[in-house]
Amino acid sequence: MTRLWLLAATVLLASCGSNKGNQATADNQPLAPVAAPNGGDWTKNVSQTGEGGMLMGNPNARVKLVEFSSLTCPHCAHFAETGAPRLVADYVKSGQVSFELRNFVRDPLDITMALIARCNGAGPQFFALSDALFKQQKPIFERLQTAPPAELQALANLPPAQQFGRYAALAGLPAIAAQNGLPANKTAQCLADRAETEKLVAMNSDASSTYDIKGTPTFLINNKVVDLGSVSEDKVWDALEQRIRAALT
Repeated sequence: MTRLWLLAATVLLASCGSNKGNQATADNQPLAPVAAPNGGDWTKNVSQTGEGGMLMGNPNARVKLVEFSSLTCPHCAHFAETGAPRLVADYVKSGQVSFELRNFVRDPLDITMALIARCNGAGPQFFALSDALFKQQKPIFERLQTAPPAELQALANLPPAQQFGRYAALAGLPAIAAQNGLPANKTAQCLADRAETEKLVAMNSDASSTYDIKGTPTFLINNKVVDLGSVSEDKVWDALEQRIRAALT
């Protein structure tokens, strides 16, 4: 079972990050801001969309950026660290661009992490927890890879609600959640939430059938898949920013 799990993880990681496109220099002129309600900050405005994603920013923004993201994908973690902060600061904050993250789950660990990130529903904590899980991605993998083989074998025989709880415990996820304001009892409830699990699975099915998702991260701008070509991981944001700027003209 351990070998099979690691093999599955290897295959999934290989499918992570199939971005396409050409690098270009973006126009970095500041955007004219759109006032948020009651003088607020658009980056604190988070709502859940009909597709199940979490949208940060102005829901009526001129440019609507969607990222299909997997919490077990290293390329997604890299974008969360290097691209997303610039996206939020330079574009979402202006009210001209919204950012929706749709979970695209690839394995039981991914579902477990997504259930924790989504535990309190739509709100800034979703993005804070997602960022925290991305930052801890490597230690999470290492803890599972060094878990006792008998523990991993036993997971396959557990019902889903218990399975996600055990994955979380072996990966150290409750501690990460607690450090980001999610109490242990709330985490346990969310890991046993069958309706939310089914929603995540449905989101995958819808994304695959509608957009033919090949890997993560995959981006949409105004509901069209962004072709980023064969840019390297470090150039994804540069290429994406150019396309955002083009959509704003």
